Amino acid sequence: MGQRDQVLRVLARDLRRYMEKLDIDYRLLQEIRIRADAPLMVVYHGKEYFISRSGCLTTDPEAPVMAERQDVKETMERISNYSMYAFEEELKQGFITIQGGHRVGVAGKIVLEKDQVKNLRYISFINIRLAHQLLGCGDGVLPYLINGESIYHTLIISPPRCGKTTLLRDLIRQLSNGSAKRRGMNVGVVDERSELGACYQGTPQNDLGYRTDILDCCPKKEGMMMLVRSMSPNVIAVDEIGSREDVEALEYVMNCGVKILATVHGKSMEEIRKKPILGRLVQEKVFQRYVLLSASQIGRVDAIFDERGTYLAHPCGDVQEGGEA
Repeated sequence: MGQRDQVLRVLARDLRRYMEKLDIDYRLLQEIRIRADAPLMVVYHGKEYFISRSGCLTTDPEAPVMAERQDVKETMERISNYSMYAFEEELKQGFITIQGGHRVGVAGKIVLEKDQVKNLRYISFINIRLAHQLLGCGDGVLPYLINGESIYHTLIISPPRCGKTTLLRDLIRQLSNGSAKRRGMNVGVVDERSELGACYQGTPQNDLGYRTDILDCCPKKEGMMMLVRSMSPNVIAVDEIGSREDVEALEYVMNCGVKILATVHGKSMEEIRKKPILGRLVQEKVFQRYVLLSASQIGRVDAIFDERGTYLAHPCGDVQEGGEA
């Protein structure tokens, strides 16, 4: 079943009818947003659009397709196979992963018990984020990360929706599988939001390599420590670090001799330096490689720096000398 069918099959009948009219490349479709009593919207190739009743993408908010409350209810029934109870634990995290690894984020009324999220009711907002895997997108980056039989501690910096998770997936896969010139490595992945492996009923929907072990829906701090203690990884990969707990776990892992491959939201090295928690790691030269993705073009690598801020490569991957971040 292709991406188009995987996504359309979970939509309410009336919404699906309009989406089926769209003449689009589903490889470029990033999000479908369904809000009760609000326009049906998508993010396509990095831009936000309404859906017109004629089945076209438009930026004109006049007379778009409107999602009714019944559409939200029917979509959630399809997503959960008409058994919301079976997905109660996932709903506590705010999302459900469907076949194909697509992540369905939900919002509504939170039910608390002892200050912990117990359940989510009256779901009125749905965000279907399509899982995309672009094999080989890390080809130009990986040579700068390799250090003999290992890799450098690496941080990928990217604005939202600019390809950091897609790049991270491919780097994990390539490090795990190895090549004719390089041995594969044991890679441990802490997939806190089911975006990297996109596990569906315990099975990864994305190819992260055959030497990769995944902790799905696990907090990063606990997951990193669990992997070190139980799976003997050479590399641990995590997406979107930032909290003090994340940084403490990263330092624990590094002190155990395990290499780190991580991502963080940011637009520049200067912005990362100013972050109160991550800034210290930059100052202390903890990370040995920084990969900066472009804010203007999805998936483009703007630059690669070493721990001193020396400029190693521009978007075409050519080695440079003497530049500073």
